[in-house]
Amino acid sequence: MDLLEIVLRLAAAALAGVLLGLNRDLRGKPTGVRTLGLVGLGSCVVVLAVSSHGEPNNVGRVIQGIVTGIGFLGAGVIMHNAMGKQVHGLTTAACVWLTACIGAGCAVGEWRVLMVGAPLIAVILVFGGKFEKWVHGKFPGPEQNSSGPDKFDDY
Repeated sequence: MDLLEIVLRLAAAALAGVLLGLNRDLRGKPTGVRTLGLVGLGSCVVVLAVSSHGEPNNVGRVIQGIVTGIGFLGAGVIMHNAMGKQVHGLTTAACVWLTACIGAGCAVGEWRVLMVGAPLIAVILVFGGKFEKWVHGKFPGPEQNSSGPDKFDDY
């Protein structure tokens, strides 16, 4: 792999992380541009470093380690309220995990997968919250409906 290809892969991973971080930052979430930019870049760096030695099994092992290990970083942004009934930070934790996956994808050059996945990620992050609010408005759960048991309790 030539230097230009390495630069492209690293830049793509960092840019994807920065964009995900910008989304989280604009929503006042605990991770932002620097954190997710570094997660994407770091994942790409480690996969590229291992892949340069020509052992495909090692690349798979490193990717497994990233996908599993990054969960610890994501867990740091998940919070429970004082009553323990509401959890906050799950989307941000998912973004941390997803950023690591994108970085690994950039490292192995899976551009088609990334080009299809990126718009889906954007749609979910931009419209997912609005869709959830719309669904909750149409089908209120027990926390939104204090008039009795939820009609969906049997399902």
